[in-house]
Amino acid sequence: MDILKQLEEEFKIRNTQVENTVKLIDDGNTIPFISRYRKEMTGGLDDQLLRELSERLTYLRNLESRKEEVKSLIESGGNLTDKITQDLLNAKTLAEVEDIYRPFKPKRKTRAGIAKEKGLQPLADFILAQTLASPTAEAEKYISEEKGVETVDDAINGALDIISETVSDDADLRKKLYAEYTGHALIVSKATDEKAETVYKNYYDYSELACKIPPHRLLALDRGEREDALKVSIEPEEQYVMKHIYRAYVKSENDCGRLVRSACDDSFKRLIHPSLERRLRNELTEKACDSSIHTFSDNLRQLLMQPPVKNSVARGFDPGYRTGCKVAVVDATGKVLDTSVVYPTPPKSDIAGAERIIKNLIEKHKVDIIAIGNGTASHESEVFMADLLKKIDRKVSYMVVSEAGASVYSASKLAAEEFPEYDVSLRSAVSIARRLQDPLAELVKIDPKAIGVGQYQHDMPPAKLSDALGGVVEDSVNSVGVDLNTASVSLLGYVAGINSAVAKNIVTYREENGVFTNRKELLKVSKLGKKAYEQCAGFMRIHGGKYPLDNTSVHPESYKAAEALLDKCGFKLADVSGGIPSIKEQVKSIGIKKLSDELGIGEMTLADIINELAKPGRDPRDELPPPLLRTDVADINSLKPGMILDGTVRNVIDFGVFVDIGVHQDGLVHISQICDKYIKHPLEVVKVGDIVSDVVDVKILSVDMDKKRISLTMKGV
Repeated sequence: MDILKQLEEEFKIRNTQVENTVKLIDDGNTIPFISRYRKEMTGGLDDQLLRELSERLTYLRNLESRKEEVKSLIESGGNLTDKITQDLLNAKTLAEVEDIYRPFKPKRKTRAGIAKEKGLQPLADFILAQTLASPTAEAEKYISEEKGVETVDDAINGALDIISETVSDDADLRKKLYAEYTGHALIVSKATDEKAETVYKNYYDYSELACKIPPHRLLALDRGEREDALKVSIEPEEQYVMKHIYRAYVKSENDCGRLVRSACDDSFKRLIHPSLERRLRNELTEKACDSSIHTFSDNLRQLLMQPPVKNSVARGFDPGYRTGCKVAVVDATGKVLDTSVVYPTPPKSDIAGAERIIKNLIEKHKVDIIAIGNGTASHESEVFMADLLKKIDRKVSYMVVSEAGASVYSASKLAAEEFPEYDVSLRSAVSIARRLQDPLAELVKIDPKAIGVGQYQHDMPPAKLSDALGGVVEDSVNSVGVDLNTASVSLLGYVAGINSAVAKNIVTYREENGVFTNRKELLKVSKLGKKAYEQCAGFMRIHGGKYPLDNTSVHPESYKAAEALLDKCGFKLADVSGGIPSIKEQVKSIGIKKLSDELGIGEMTLADIINELAKPGRDPRDELPPPLLRTDVADINSLKPGMILDGTVRNVIDFGVFVDIGVHQDGLVHISQICDKYIKHPLEVVKVGDIVSDVVDVKILSVDMDKKRISLTMKGV
């Protein structure tokens, strides 16, 4: 297989793009670095496509390696033929390779293996030939008390076991049968106990074409099976499957032919079907997991890239009942200014005392925004806060913030190191406040699986999920860039080329030597070599440093080109600090191609440099709509069908969208209610963090008070 050609065809990109990208990957370059600083080589491929290409490259290389291994193993046994060689060459998946290897693979002791040890292979060959001769008469020749073949039936049954395994090991036949399974088989679920009340009741007597089942339903069936609530099976169209088998092996309707037919039936039920069922189930689960991870990744990317609420003093409010609500005030940089505990919720319901403390904190620290965690007692806390804000003169707004993962962070070693003076609950309040100020900087401290914007994430293969989500975090961090003098170890650890050990060394160097004044100082950090510097330097920002370009995404390798550009456009290096919006007009008047040739730099790289000089340290999140802040609260009891509301998309899953409409319970917009046209997935229309009113308003379809469910629609409003 020509791997580069295969990648070219699959990704529909030019050969040079594939060749250059593979070389860059093989040379140890990170995906963010390739995406941002090697655009001329890749043709401007984005980080998501680059990651997919890298993953596919690894799979295809593993496939080729396994082909060679299998070929060598078959050859060593003296069984390699031109056909097998060609079949291996044509194999597109690892499963196909294993099917080819199946007849030659050392097996544990099987019925066919035992029969062969008894010398019954010639009898099996005789029966397979399906001549008019009597199989019974032939079988008598193989009766041997010494070999454990005591009767004619023993001999024939042993021979049929060999034939069954031969049929099962037929790679060409398996390929045809699997095509039947993938195209026409049903996935069927039954209840293990029909009287049991479980969340899987909809699947107690359920069937669907396996090739059509959506990922979320497949994962639900898998989980139900693991929890012993369901029995799940694959049911093919057996008559068509058997036709393929009979056509391949049954050549006559004589006595031998009937025996072969019987062996085919046994082969299917005992060997082929269980194997193909496992294979199809595994592939369906793998595809469903891939889809779920993709959805999770998209949601996480949008969540991480939510606009920060900059230059604001924030107060985090972690709701609770018995133990009270924990309060933390942080300044615009995230530094903790004050903490407290109030009890406005049952059982104490000390609203007056809580109001007094909160008012004092707001006035003392000039609080601008309040972040309320969406966990236990969230609604009561929101009602309390909305009433309180009406009683103060200062303009203060609030937002309900997802606290998913906050408890994980607050109990972590990292949180203990960051806030040794606070208990776990107060650390959680700090985290909630910081999430509103800078979602990215705070959320990188939490295991992505705990952030809660996916579906069935705890059912995913841990390594695969971690790799995917880690890639999302890495791309998000590098697209924004980090302040080298304030970034935490957690944030630095996601910068291209920097691992956790080097991240700690950067912080240690900063603590021991003071702030970084230029990017080159990074080379003094322990274990940060030239390659790591090349990968990370462009993503590090130094505010107020000695060299203005160090506060931009211009890579040090392009500093000379940037300085030459400034000179040609009539600007000085010092002008960069304040931004040079007019440089775009200057470049336009000269011509970007002409400048590219004169500076010896690619047009795409030059365009990036121009954008940075126009607005140094540009944060891509600033271009997004700000989060929806509230000053009042609704109650689920006040909701009526037909009401039109705005809100924020909290989670996107395969079958719909969960929207925060200002009550404790998020409403669900089913995929059928998102828009008038057909869509395969909600992500085609909406994403996490969307302010729904900016996309389209939502209308209440129904409110189920008992189940606390709100059904919404985006259609017709």
